Amino acid sequence: MNAKIRAAFWMILAAATTDVFGQTAVVKDYRGKEFRTDRPPQHIVSLAPNITEILFALGAGGQVAGVTRYCDYPPEAAEKTKIGGFLDPDIERIRNAAPDLVMAFRGNPLERIERLDGLGLRVFVLDIGFRLDEIPPLVQKIGAVIGRTAEAAALSRALTEKAARVASALAGVASRPRVFLKLQGEGLWTCGRESYFTDLIEKAGGTSVTAGITKNWLEYGVESLVGDNPDLIVVLAKSDGDFAETRTWLENRPGLRETAAVRNDRILRLDENAASRFGPRLFDSLEELARLLHPERFER
Repeated sequence: MNAKIRAAFWMILAAATTDVFGQTAVVKDYRGKEFRTDRPPQHIVSLAPNITEILFALGAGGQVAGVTRYCDYPPEAAEKTKIGGFLDPDIERIRNAAPDLVMAFRGNPLERIERLDGLGLRVFVLDIGFRLDEIPPLVQKIGAVIGRTAEAAALSRALTEKAARVASALAGVASRPRVFLKLQGEGLWTCGRESYFTDLIEKAGGTSVTAGITKNWLEYGVESLVGDNPDLIVVLAKSDGDFAETRTWLENRPGLRETAAVRNDRILRLDENAASRFGPRLFDSLEELARLLHPERFER
């Protein structure tokens, strides 16, 4: 399913699964479970960093009662009660937070979600997206569940407009540089076809050298990367220090010194914290990456 068809599917799904009864809507989660929105939640536990970011972006930060240990944006999120991690949420901590809504992602362990269901907690499970076009509908669905539809519509519109501005700036580009995206950490961990990072690179005017690989995430071989000979290597790094360390490792790795990216000093940094969250800031990463790949198309 290509990006345009997938985006259209999600827009249709969002419309088809929301029926209005007076001032009340019924919204279905990933499991098909129905939630009536006549009772906006006042104590929300978020089980994923991107959900937390969206809640705060919609002005619902004051309603957030618990977050994962990885929820660090905006800074206020880091001050919230921690309920464990994305893969190991603590059931007792969640229950002690007394939430009237738990917002989860399909990537959270199913058995933990079922245990929360068994405790009688309202658990809304969201799907995992693979394309940037799926973020605005995700924002709108969250907005519907928490009673902030107007804020969600405004944010979705702003994100769509930002993507359109990038697309307009890149219209008619003569070439699309070949890019290898290196994830933070040791080795050459990268993304495959179904990762949203591949979509990010394409929308930023590049071509991922690993776009033909069906896996979402994989460790790439040095020989394969040398054979691909990317024009640029984009490193997801938490800080300038981490980036400098990774760049030195790449520059001194036998074989990689012969690639065009290393030889021409085209190793670039993309902020990991923003780019690794499937939320609003990913559109900032889109613009940042587009500027890195095609600086001539953007005003300084």
